[in-house]
Amino acid sequence: MSKIISVNAGSSSLKFQLFNMPSEEVLTSGVAERIGLEEGIFTIKVNGEKITTNTPIKDHSVAVNLLLEALVKYGIVKDLSEINGAGHRIVQGGAYFDSSVKVDDDVIAKVDELCELAPLHNPAHLVCYRAFKDALPNIGHVFVFDTAFHQTMTPESYLFPVPYEWYTDYKIRRYGAHGTSHQYVAGVTAELLEKDIKDLNIITCHLGNGASITAIKGGKCINTSMGLTPLGGIMMGSRSGDIDPTVVFYMMKKLNCTPDEMDTYLNKKSGMLGVSGISSDARDVEEAAKNGNERAILTQELYVNRVINVLGGYVMQLGHVDAISFTAGLGENDAAMREKILKAASESLGLSIDYDLNATIHGKQARISKDDSKVAVFVIPTNEEVVIARDTVRILGL
Repeated sequence: MSKIISVNAGSSSLKFQLFNMPSEEVLTSGVAERIGLEEGIFTIKVNGEKITTNTPIKDHSVAVNLLLEALVKYGIVKDLSEINGAGHRIVQGGAYFDSSVKVDDDVIAKVDELCELAPLHNPAHLVCYRAFKDALPNIGHVFVFDTAFHQTMTPESYLFPVPYEWYTDYKIRRYGAHGTSHQYVAGVTAELLEKDIKDLNIITCHLGNGASITAIKGGKCINTSMGLTPLGGIMMGSRSGDIDPTVVFYMMKKLNCTPDEMDTYLNKKSGMLGVSGISSDARDVEEAAKNGNERAILTQELYVNRVINVLGGYVMQLGHVDAISFTAGLGENDAAMREKILKAASESLGLSIDYDLNATIHGKQARISKDDSKVAVFVIPTNEEVVIARDTVRILGL
């Protein structure tokens, strides 16, 4: 048996699970949330009970230290040396990586080079990796890339209508993200339908602070909403998603700002935060909307509009849809937003949803569509961490 820690860093979160492998027994799990905001939340599961601490979490390095201290503090391990391997989710592998790899200096250099394609993620991944490497210097580390699952897209889905030389010379194309999550959720969806995934058309909605939607045909990705970087696609917590490119250079002139400053606007000051003026966290926006805040209500309406536009396009590309599955922080826990999205898509997709059941589903697996629904709809908690652990064991030979 080997103890493997799976590390899944998002733009404002750090999820983790410690496994006994190959049995996949979960020794503990938890998450650091609201990283970089005024008040962070650190949660770890000990003997089946969640222990939550509200504390400022300045950056991902602080989150790692909280995690490692908690493992020893609560007796999950007597000493960090008990951990035999670590697997890390990496958002952007670019053209370099189409599968998981053992970490070495060359891999680090390439992931660092790709930071400009995932400015909110790859730097955070490297911070986490280095913090774990300092604490656990004698074990092997594996990088598992979010972009790998999307490598099955064909050119008409991954190319942009720009000069072709931009692709051949600079590798400008759609790479997508959250691939490990989309792959896992699609697999569980097929199991719940009791059908071979090769016979299914599935749309997976990974909706969190970062968000992407993926069309999956026969178990393979044929399109995904994120683009060259995680900035593309639907509206997100602090990211704009797709916009008219003219907005960028028009506002650069108006604001007299640099490309780096515009990058900050689009990645960190847009999305839910930019429209609502309240927060990048959907929970804060929901609370404000309940209290009648007009910009919060507008934020939710805009979010729903962007999601159903992508869903509609993928239905056309797939031809028909057997199932839609919601996952990630918002997708798993925000019943109100799921209801808004499903009601907006209900007529066109022939959905029949048990909204009373939906209202009770928070972070647990469920089928929320009724038997007469033309498309099955699920809530499926993602488990990127178990996929990461499996790859870590396989690659390190543990």
